[in-house]
Amino acid sequence: MMVVDGSRLVRKLIRDMLERELPNVTVVTCDSVADARKRLTQVVIDLVTTSLALPDGDGLAVADAVRNSAGQAYIPVIVVSGEAQARLEARTLGGDVTDYFDKSLGMGALAAFIRGYVQPQTVPGAHVLYVEDSRVVALATKRMLESQALRVSHVSSAEDAIKWLDARASDDDAPGCDLVLTDLYLTGQLTGKDVLRHVRNHLGHGKRRLPVLVMTGDENTKNQTELIQLGANDLVLKPIEERLLITKTLFQLRVAALPETRAATA
Repeated sequence: MMVVDGSRLVRKLIRDMLERELPNVTVVTCDSVADARKRLTQVVIDLVTTSLALPDGDGLAVADAVRNSAGQAYIPVIVVSGEAQARLEARTLGGDVTDYFDKSLGMGALAAFIRGYVQPQTVPGAHVLYVEDSRVVALATKRMLESQALRVSHVSSAEDAIKWLDARASDDDAPGCDLVLTDLYLTGQLTGKDVLRHVRNHLGHGKRRLPVLVMTGDENTKNQTELIQLGANDLVLKPIEERLLITKTLFQLRVAALPETRAATA
């Protein structure tokens, strides 16, 4: 595993966390883009974390170096940065980046996030409301989720999802499920965007209270940005890659269970 950061302290913190949380892990630390490029030719890497700001470039250059390295082009590249959310909203993280992590969530959450890629840990019994109008896609995705010991309630329209959520609204503000996974475009007059708005605006559930993942094949960055700004925790781009879907789902469930770290995540 490779950790790229210009700060010696941050490199040490992440390395120590990885060595503590992941038995038998070997961590290679790099302080620059040039250092990362050199080490990629010397060792086999399974996952890379990189900051955005580096002394001789940025994390996107590290991601580019990984994608152009022999035999390691498809390993996960995770951007760890306090600017990640803003970059996500602007959809400027670049196509070479696998995922992002907002470092203000803390080292415990980062450990859970990385473990999701290298040693996926499920959240047994967690309840997912899944909104998808294609029976074939729904069957396959439901099996993916249930293979992780998740409980899945499937509805086929945004209208049904809103009814489902409203029927389970309670006086103690319990949302009725632990996560909403919705396709963007659905049969009917409403879309996944309407489900998202209902969760955030009508029911008043914040991102930590009820995470929402939106699945979309829309590559328009403006439309993707709008979904994030409306309150989506993250997007799952189609065609769906099982490992990425499971990682994002389990990560959001685990982060939602962590103690609050800042008001902005509520």
